[in-house]
Amino acid sequence: MSCGRPHDTDCADVLDRVYVFLDHEMDDASVSYAKIEEHLDECAPCLRKYDLERAVRAVVQRSCGCEHAPEELREKVLTKIRAVRVQIDEE
Repeated sequence: MSCGRPHDTDCADVLDRVYVFLDHEMDDASVSYAKIEEHLDECAPCLRKYDLERAVRAVVQRSCGCEHAPEELREKVLTKIRAVRVQIDEE
């Protein structure tokens, strides 16, 4: 995905790292937290995707608390998230 504007960090690189960025688990020195934050500040399409992922996580966290979801439920949720991401990519 690309918003059509040039960035120091490519949109695809940012979106590939959204989950690890949200989890504060980035270990790839080539794309730092600061670079991703800078990209999100200047790229509205990537920011929308990031906000969607963050909102989904917040809802799940509030709903589930400390309970661990059954693997079957986890797979269904991940499948739905992927479908929504594809739908957004097509817009």
